[in-house]
Amino acid sequence: MSGRRSKRSVRGVGKRSAGELARPPRAALPDWMGDSRVFLPQGYEAGYRYPLLVWLPGANPFDLGRAMSRVSLRNFVAVQAAPPATGADIAEPVWEAIDRACSRLSVHPDRIYLVGQGEGGRDAFRIACRQPRAFAGVVSLGGGFPLDEALFARIADVRRLPMLLCAPRDADEAAAAQTDRTLRLFHAAGAQLALRIYPAAETDNVSRAMLADVNRWVMDGVCGAAEPRRAAYAT
Repeated sequence: MSGRRSKRSVRGVGKRSAGELARPPRAALPDWMGDSRVFLPQGYEAGYRYPLLVWLPGANPFDLGRAMSRVSLRNFVAVQAAPPATGADIAEPVWEAIDRACSRLSVHPDRIYLVGQGEGGRDAFRIACRQPRAFAGVVSLGGGFPLDEALFARIADVRRLPMLLCAPRDADEAAAAQTDRTLRLFHAAGAQLALRIYPAAETDNVSRAMLADVNRWVMDGVCGAAEPRRAAYAT
């Protein structure tokens, strides 16, 4: 585990054994029940190591419980990363959210996924490509890939990282051109990107169909089903 998350190891979380992560004290759970930044699945079992979804909201208000009710009520533990302080590393709140969840709840250390919405999706791409061995996958809901930031420096690790980009069908010409450049970049690099395009979203560029696909896509990875490297389009 410590080899996958160097930043977390520095803080000591990466030094815990998988057994310690899988068996948090049940007495700790009531402290989480009123925290809107934490989602516990229905029928939570401390003996089962859950996939963890780490959410990076966009600029608009975000309701973690509402989002997870449309993703899955049973499959995941989820946490919401706090907005980074001005001038701070955008990844720091993500590491803090992961550390907090792994120290208190039953989380599988190799099944940690970033899910970003809007600008949070762009940040999810940034963080995951800079630390690709820390995550099992990354999802962006309506946030384009940052094309001009040289995020493929660790290309061998980035190639093994599954990524999903969910985009609205009614994107403007500039957004469509960016998507085309993104597909060309991933194809040239041999990296994994699934692109799915949806009808107009309900609110904040996120639809029920997008959130349902987050559940399916992540569970395909958890259950070992390979995601094709060629972009997949959904209507």
